[in-house]
Amino acid sequence: MRLIIADDSAILREGLVGLVERQGHEVVAQAASAPELLTAVAAAHRDGRVPDVVITDVRMPPGMSDDGLAAALDIRRNHPGVGILVLSQYVAAAYAADLFGGRGGGAPMAPTGDSGGLGYLLKDRISRVADFMRSLSIIEAGGVVVDPEVATRLIQGQQSSLDRLSARELEVLELMSHGLSNQQISERLYLSASAVSKHVANVFVKLGLTAGEDNRRVRAVLAYLTVAQG
Repeated sequence: MRLIIADDSAILREGLVGLVERQGHEVVAQAASAPELLTAVAAAHRDGRVPDVVITDVRMPPGMSDDGLAAALDIRRNHPGVGILVLSQYVAAAYAADLFGGRGGGAPMAPTGDSGGLGYLLKDRISRVADFMRSLSIIEAGGVVVDPEVATRLIQGQQSSLDRLSARELEVLELMSHGLSNQQISERLYLSASAVSKHVANVFVKLGLTAGEDNRRVRAVLAYLTVAQG
């Protein structure tokens, strides 16, 4: 796996680099600010060393607010095949909502099958090495990873109980959480495309996600992850 790692803390950044390299992965660039991150991603594409995943902190220079997140959204728009993992010190559901739903009413940032995965984790999760590396693998494969605390905040007030789903619908939803498209789910479960479409539609209905709601697929996955990771 190729990665670009961005964090203004040299200690944390170098720690992440050492961690992933010990697991056999390649860090093609590091960045200490949001502009450096964007430059590094553009250079990696020019050099034919496109990263599989970009890891970035939310708060980065120069503004030290949400510059890292803004850079992640920019990368997502311009290089949709690159997976994005955003790290945060605190639970900030608004930032996660920006990542998964598109900022300012823009196009959804959610995985679509041909795009890279998305993840939003609290920095505390990094210390759980096995879980962290598994999260990177899911994002590389096009899946969604959300810190359980953040996922809970994201779906608060929404109908999200999974007990209404059949065993097959839960199986389909689990595969959705790993970034599989309907066609890929069809092949994995040996089901027809129409059967998978019907199961996905049932998941949306049973979770109370109406046809007009943006990013139903990701919101369904968030509901699943809240239970599966909690």
